[in-house]
Amino acid sequence: MSGAPIASGVEVHSLGCRLNLAESETLRALLAGERELVVVNSCAVTAEAVRQTRQAIRRARRARPDARLLVTGCAAEVERTALAAMPEVDGLVANARKLDPRVWNVAPATGTALTTPRHTRAFIAVQNGCDHACTFCVIPQGRGPSRSAPVAEVLREVERHLATGAAEIVLTGVDLTSWGHDLPNASSLGALVDAVLAAFPGLARLRLSSLDGVEIDPLLFELLAAEPRVMPHVHLSLQHGHDLILKRMKRRHSRADALLLVERLRTGRPEIAIGADLIAGFPTEDDAMHEANRAIIRELSIVHGHVFPYSPRPGTPAARMPQQDRPTILRRAAELRAEVSAVRGRWLAKLVGQPQRVLAEADGAGYSESFARVAVPQGTARGAIVSVMPQTLEAGLLA
Repeated sequence: MSGAPIASGVEVHSLGCRLNLAESETLRALLAGERELVVVNSCAVTAEAVRQTRQAIRRARRARPDARLLVTGCAAEVERTALAAMPEVDGLVANARKLDPRVWNVAPATGTALTTPRHTRAFIAVQNGCDHACTFCVIPQGRGPSRSAPVAEVLREVERHLATGAAEIVLTGVDLTSWGHDLPNASSLGALVDAVLAAFPGLARLRLSSLDGVEIDPLLFELLAAEPRVMPHVHLSLQHGHDLILKRMKRRHSRADALLLVERLRTGRPEIAIGADLIAGFPTEDDAMHEANRAIIRELSIVHGHVFPYSPRPGTPAARMPQQDRPTILRRAAELRAEVSAVRGRWLAKLVGQPQRVLAEADGAGYSESFARVAVPQGTARGAIVSVMPQTLEAGLLA
């Protein structure tokens, strides 16, 4: 969770995905003139995310007992009755309408509302919702159908963030690779990325959030594999490494599809870093299926892994399938994380002695183009992009 009070008395706490983070930044700008208001922008992707949402609500109420406390985000849809019943909560705001100024009874935010960058990387929400029906996922209930921001709107947002000093732009969405399919003149994410790069030749770094491999269009693939301003870092919505589990998840790719995609990306760009979302302990997963899940981490060399212990979500088909016991789920999640950690450790060790271009954060470190954490020279300004030749690796930090 991230949350930061601003001078006006508005406080926005963001849980979950990068899309929520981007939307929380917009909310801060939108509500900048309000006083004594706390907003919890919630997540419902797992039962643990809902637990953390409830914890955040209680913590926020203790810290601001006199403020009005409102909850929005996916949990405000999926867990509406339970959250509304919490004594700490003053009201809920529909997730689909949380960026509508009319809901908050405020004037629309102007282009000058963001006067200083909150992050060295600016997260820009270009897509929302999802039209797919993965059997484990509750997010369509919380986000609704897929909607794309028009190109002109995205370009305005990029321009606004670059004007305030953001050094890297991150395009994000619930199902990012479906961007453009619903627009009057159907387009593709590759076309949007190309438009951003063409409109802002001074933009040094463009990064993408999680991608569905089967929806990577030819232009997007070309940009990922060859365009130096598109960072060599692809995070895949992989979910599992066994075909039968993928089928039961109602995913649209196979294990072979994932292996071929990464092989093709590395042929064009050998330095590309692969990340992935993986679910441990999905219903009906046996030991051999779990081993296939572990093995794909090694085979794809997944160095940025997000491992989720499966938890049944209300109303989803997977919740009606034969379930694993909780200790097995947690053990398998720990084994997946250990596998990612081992692959990541070997990858980082190979970066020692290799020059890295690093975007500096405020804590004496920053992120390389492949999203490795790297220490920067003392005195490096936040938001500067510097060349670093790391000499050591300690606790996951190149220095």
